[in-house]
Amino acid sequence: MVYNKFDFLLEGNLLNENEKNDFRKISTDMENYLASLSLKMLSDFLCRYYGKKIIILLDEYDTPMQEAYINGFWDELVAFTRSLFNSTFKTSPYLERAIMTGITRISKESIFSEFVTNSEGIDDLRAHQRASSFDLNNLEVVATTSRKYADCFGFTEEEVFAALKEYGLSGREQDVKDWYDGFSFGMRGDIYNPWSIINFLDKKTAGAYWVNSSSNRLVEKLIKEGEPNIKKAFEDLLNGKTLCMEIDEQIVYNQLNVKKNAVWSLLLASGYLKVAGMTFVERTGRTQYELTLTNKEVHIMFENMVQDWFSGNEDYNDFIRALLLDDVKAMNVYMNRVTEEMFSSFDTGRKPSEKRPECFYHGFVLGLMVELEDKYVITSNRESGFGRYDVMLEPRIMGDGVESNDGILMEFKVQDEDEKELYDTVQEALRQIEEKDYQSNLIAKGIPKEHIRKYGFAFCGKKVLIGKFSK
Repeated sequence: MVYNKFDFLLEGNLLNENEKNDFRKISTDMENYLASLSLKMLSDFLCRYYGKKIIILLDEYDTPMQEAYINGFWDELVAFTRSLFNSTFKTSPYLERAIMTGITRISKESIFSEFVTNSEGIDDLRAHQRASSFDLNNLEVVATTSRKYADCFGFTEEEVFAALKEYGLSGREQDVKDWYDGFSFGMRGDIYNPWSIINFLDKKTAGAYWVNSSSNRLVEKLIKEGEPNIKKAFEDLLNGKTLCMEIDEQIVYNQLNVKKNAVWSLLLASGYLKVAGMTFVERTGRTQYELTLTNKEVHIMFENMVQDWFSGNEDYNDFIRALLLDDVKAMNVYMNRVTEEMFSSFDTGRKPSEKRPECFYHGFVLGLMVELEDKYVITSNRESGFGRYDVMLEPRIMGDGVESNDGILMEFKVQDEDEKELYDTVQEALRQIEEKDYQSNLIAKGIPKEHIRKYGFAFCGKKVLIGKFSK
């Protein structure tokens, strides 16, 4: 507790008895109204003791917001935080200045925008909040796109290379650059994460240090439970591609699932994405950003995250083995077990009837990409022939120039109302593969027709039927 460091204020006559009683009431189980006033009270006491106004440094101010969003008490915490910040920063006559850091832009339009709450137990805060809307005075915001302090958010490349030389690690510059470079602030690129560099200098080996230093639960939740288009875009990022879009720095957590591009704005602000280029569109007055994964460290973190989705599911691992062995019977058994256990974790539709198979199988494809990346180049929803295939597994060329695996095409299809049985849906998927010549890309890359396998996946809720094309 912050107050414990200032017990000396209770000595003497600086505080009257009522103030001393209020001081002693500050604890982990204090009332919300008292907690919201606690920093203002302490500022008052310290201002009197030292005869100077107070400077407050608040690091990662929005981390509790992330936890609240994940764990379902967003409205309550926003109400409390508004009240706390209003008394501490806006209405306090004892404050000289304050510095707040976090990934959420500080403004009444973003994290403290209007919200509706159905929660009980915060009536005191509501009354206070209605009386005074949150608005910070004399506020200056420095965001990732700001030029001010651009070289102060991390180590510059010159500083990193000098440190490598001092630690006897000359010659490792490119290795370090691949792993830890990529952060950009304003117009300044080549900014390195200090935590990762310090660990590299200490251990003298490359590794994913920063991504293991804090929880990535929010990022995982947004991608795993997100719409199919989010998983698809994430697949492109893992494949080294760029996303082109507008970015809104006003991140509002409770709008992440509904506001266009909000997820990518959050990932950019968090350091998981970097700006590879930008174009100002004169006609609209808006800027289009090209976004990619920041560096190798982040790429590996995301691969590990996807792998963890399935790591505890032996049926998924058995399905992969059955796929490689072309054992359709076993594929059906294991895939149905996987969907039964994991289907809902990839889609949090508001009602059970809204849960969609496509949310699952896009997550499933991400799992394939990570599990089989050493054997296949995996792509999905790409133009091929006269249509679009859902998933293509292109064998990687081995050292002797010979492919070690068959090429594989998968077409995923949700059962239509006019298809009485899942078998009919499977046949329709296989027919589409043939009629639209999905195999043309694989043939163009030198894979013989007899080494191309074609599977149709039919979904009806959690039920799956897999069939294979045969002449």
